[in-house]
Amino acid sequence: MMAATVNYIEVKGVKIPLIFEQEKRLPIVSMQLVFKGTGTITDTPKSAGLAKLSSKMMNEGTLSLGSNSFATALDSKAIQLSSSVGTETFVIEYGSLKDQFEEGSKLFSSLLKEPNITKKALDKVKTDLIGTLSAKENDFDYVADNNLKSLLFEGTPLALPDLGTVESVKKIKLKEVEEFLKQHLVLSNLIIVMGGDLSLDEAKKKAVELALNLEIGKSASIKNYEASALKKEKIIKRETQQAYLYFGSPYHLHVNDKENYKARVATYILGTGGFGSRLMEEVRVKKGLAYSAYARVSIGKSSSYMSGYLQTKLESLDDAKGTVKTVFEQFVHKGVTQDELDQTKKFLLGSEPLRVETLSQRLSRTFMEFYKGEELGSSQKELELIKNLKLSDLNTYIKKHKEILSLSYAVVTK
Repeated sequence: MMAATVNYIEVKGVKIPLIFEQEKRLPIVSMQLVFKGTGTITDTPKSAGLAKLSSKMMNEGTLSLGSNSFATALDSKAIQLSSSVGTETFVIEYGSLKDQFEEGSKLFSSLLKEPNITKKALDKVKTDLIGTLSAKENDFDYVADNNLKSLLFEGTPLALPDLGTVESVKKIKLKEVEEFLKQHLVLSNLIIVMGGDLSLDEAKKKAVELALNLEIGKSASIKNYEASALKKEKIIKRETQQAYLYFGSPYHLHVNDKENYKARVATYILGTGGFGSRLMEEVRVKKGLAYSAYARVSIGKSSSYMSGYLQTKLESLDDAKGTVKTVFEQFVHKGVTQDELDQTKKFLLGSEPLRVETLSQRLSRTFMEFYKGEELGSSQKELELIKNLKLSDLNTYIKKHKEILSLSYAVVTK
């Protein structure tokens, strides 16, 4: 096994990053084509759900074989090939045994060359997606989460539901899907991630073969949106036996901030650490208001913000909301204790081997380091910084970020 490295291939005059790790313990090959700047952040109010729907269209096989025959060809060789979309990226993921890599590469190339972008496939995908959205109407966690984002990022693409709405999905036309894929799935946006039982030369050769199916295109830029500091609240009335409380606030970080490791430690103590976290201790252990309570920080190129959630009895909603507010205020104003810091260090440092067990985990970590503009191995250096973090430095950092007190709430209740 060799450590992951960042290499480059050149296709049609475009220099394309290739993140590679050789792993010979199992006869498998794993690969991702990641298109940056092409996720749900590209949606507009008129086209909400377009990125998600377009990714699902890439799971409908090729023009030559169609959906069913293409799926059969994959299944017969135990090849996994699927497309998905995130906030900032569009990903086509591949996995197979090494001895099926040649055949799998041909199927992958055919998918890039002639995806099944037809009226029949679109109707099928739209029907499935609308069915999912209809079911989500009674998923109150989904409803509350989407409404929280609409408060924090009002007037921006981040306020739109990733899946779109039933109305917006119905309006999406085949031409819009074609234009989305043509504009975004291009060499100028491409990062290739590959690993497994193959050499770097083999990886480069296959990467070039696949990339040749794509046009040069134009590199996408990612705009940053700041979460609202206005303390907003939205109440959604539904027939429910529980109140669903989602809360969020700005967090003034950027994706490659050298102090982000402090945010990781602080957030673990506040609400990511499960039992022992401030929120869990106050909300569940001391007051019995909820089965669980959670808070986390999302840090990306497009946004950075704090968010969290809990479920509570209908009659306990005001108490739960007040408890969250109090926990945040005491956290910012008084900081954390030495014991909390020591316990957090033990967990984060002790659980590190579990986060790099698999090839997929290691490739994902290297990709994120590269994507965020960090040097390779920065995750290991971050652990050393956490190990040496002093209580006074952490509390100074926490007290600087009073913006997390500007909490907005989205509540689903009866």
